[in-house]
Amino acid sequence: MSLQRRVKNSQTPRRISRGSNSYQTNLSAWKLKEDLSNSKSISKHGQNNPVEDSEHDDDHAEDALQVALRYFEKGPFKTSRSKDKTLEKHLKTVENVAWKNGLAPEEIDILLNVALSGKFGSAVNSRLLKCMIPATLISEDSVVKAVSWLCVGKCSGSTKVLFYRWLVAMFDFIDHKEKINSLYGFFFASLQDDALCPYVCHFLYLLTKKENVKPFRVRKLLDLQAKVGRQPHLQALLSLYKFFVPNLISVSLSVKKKIYFKNSENLWKTALFAVRQRNQGPSPEPLKLILGPANVRPGKRKWNAHSLIPVLNSSSHSKEYGEKGMSLSDYLGNNRSFPVEQLKSFPQLLQNIHCLELPSQMGAVLNNSLLLHYINCVRDESVLLRLYHWLSQTLQEECIWYKVNNYEYRKEFTNFLDTIIRAECFLQEGFYSCEAFLYKSLPLWDGFCCRSQFLRLVSWIPFGSFSEMKPVLFDHLAQLFFTSTIYFKCSVLESLKELLQNWLLWLSMDIHMKTVPDSPLETTFSGSMNSVSKLIHYVGWLSTNAMRLENNSTFLLHFILDFYEKVCDIYINYNLPLVVLFPPGIFYLSLLSLDSSILNHLCYIMHRYRKNLTAAKKNELVLKTKSEFIFSSKTYQEYNHYLTVMVGCLWTSKPFQKGSYIDPEVFKKIGVAKYKNSLNLVHHPALLSCAVSFLLQGKKWNWYLDYLFSEGLQGLKLFIRSSIHRSSVP
Repeated sequence: MSLQRRVKNSQTPRRISRGSNSYQTNLSAWKLKEDLSNSKSISKHGQNNPVEDSEHDDDHAEDALQVALRYFEKGPFKTSRSKDKTLEKHLKTVENVAWKNGLAPEEIDILLNVALSGKFGSAVNSRLLKCMIPATLISEDSVVKAVSWLCVGKCSGSTKVLFYRWLVAMFDFIDHKEKINSLYGFFFASLQDDALCPYVCHFLYLLTKKENVKPFRVRKLLDLQAKVGRQPHLQALLSLYKFFVPNLISVSLSVKKKIYFKNSENLWKTALFAVRQRNQGPSPEPLKLILGPANVRPGKRKWNAHSLIPVLNSSSHSKEYGEKGMSLSDYLGNNRSFPVEQLKSFPQLLQNIHCLELPSQMGAVLNNSLLLHYINCVRDESVLLRLYHWLSQTLQEECIWYKVNNYEYRKEFTNFLDTIIRAECFLQEGFYSCEAFLYKSLPLWDGFCCRSQFLRLVSWIPFGSFSEMKPVLFDHLAQLFFTSTIYFKCSVLESLKELLQNWLLWLSMDIHMKTVPDSPLETTFSGSMNSVSKLIHYVGWLSTNAMRLENNSTFLLHFILDFYEKVCDIYINYNLPLVVLFPPGIFYLSLLSLDSSILNHLCYIMHRYRKNLTAAKKNELVLKTKSEFIFSSKTYQEYNHYLTVMVGCLWTSKPFQKGSYIDPEVFKKIGVAKYKNSLNLVHHPALLSCAVSFLLQGKKWNWYLDYLFSEGLQGLKLFIRSSIHRSSVP
């Protein structure tokens, strides 16, 4: 009997049992289609092809599973050696089928009742819970009945802990949550149990809605925190409560979203992935997120075999609309929620945005542009929490460099990261789950596997305190940076440039708006600018040391100057009062470079610094009244010093006159012996080839500047016209 036949047959007893109080199917009414002995005799009559053999094995396994379920339903027997062997045989049968094909909803219903009723010992109950692998979905009624067994008190504490862990792992597989949410008070009361508290908090973190937040529950959580301390799981639940009802919680909580729960190895994750691989077909190509018709995959496949992203499937859509064959208009007339399977266009999203029913597995939204629009427009914290939880669990379990044997799934994990990055680019916002993943995985990363995806995740880290990020992220990144190739260094600099740009865009839009409760930016204006400034100084430190390690590579210097081209225009382009100059080591290497494109780039950056500082000077009085951040006079002095040196090297032939000392060996390396009189537009080592070419054309020196400008040195042109009075001739 195939998996599809099992699931189809399991629907019949579900419909019949609606009139009764119990949802459980009576296994004693089940009839075996074939006797186990008949299956043995059939195999003797001839040899079947591999497909027939496989089907025969599946039928044999299903018949054995039904026998095992009947055995467990009847309850324990008097202990004897033969009975122990029988029990072990049926346990192995259930485990083999569950880990190979998964269990149908009714089979999970039976085994949940057996495991939590206390009929067998704790060891047997634990083995049963560990093999609760759903082939499709888990019935909400099965969970409600299982919770009722907790009130009886027949199962051990370890079984209760394992059950709550199973609930958290399978939360997105439960078809409905309404009845479970009605038991919120029971779950909340279980927080008094010290052993259960972390897992119950985790489950409530996923289950909580705004209507569940009550003053007496807030007081109870605060009392519990005062008793046991600021535990991460309690902080998580309090943070969620504070978001829903801010006025109920006055105590300070961590405003930065973190992964609050211990992510111990998921007992069921590997089995779920194996079941999907066996039961489903090959995965399609990665989807491109566009604004238009939704990319909905065929509904007949719940999961893709080699994809970690589930297919769209709303929880209640199939129960009435699918089974009764109702038209969409009739279905919507009887049910206010709009199933995501029917969402095809952006106008349709706007018309139904108030009644949209999100998928039962939140990971499905990553491949659907319309649902990403919904998440971006409707700021429902519970939706984001479900998505962040799913992301953090999946990233943790599927990261291929956590376990050596996971490297065979490199392509699947790479595609998964690409999907996350596309979603972040589409939303123009980073996910906090990815930030936490970077913190955990960077110390274990080899700098090679999934390099492009990993560095792009770095560029989408949400804005926060750089001082907090540095020890857990940027210090580890620096170790890899200094010990890797020049190409890796260039990739890191490009990623940090994109990170800076994303932070600046976010700040430019939100910095002047009133901070909302629990916003990541509950800090002062100058504090935000200080974080950006520290990031820029960090990149300057990386760049200076990288140039030493790479023997002043021109290739690397191009990437460094690209970063500072973004830095020099912060004040004008992003309306943020911040100007940070590049370090001396980068400035002088660029000024004395043998490459004319480097010198031209430096001139353009200095021109833009002048524009920004001039604009800041004009608006200085306004800035004093608008913010605490005021430009330091040291910034102007540093820029004027750089400007004097550049004019001396390019125009007056009097470089390094005041306050500067350059080792004469540096000038010998670039071929300038008498640097005090030899550096100008004609003799500068980067422009010497241009001067020779100009002389060969026999033109007058008065036309030399125009010749340089015609050679594409537009940065040099802007610098000379803005910073040098041309009353004197070079």
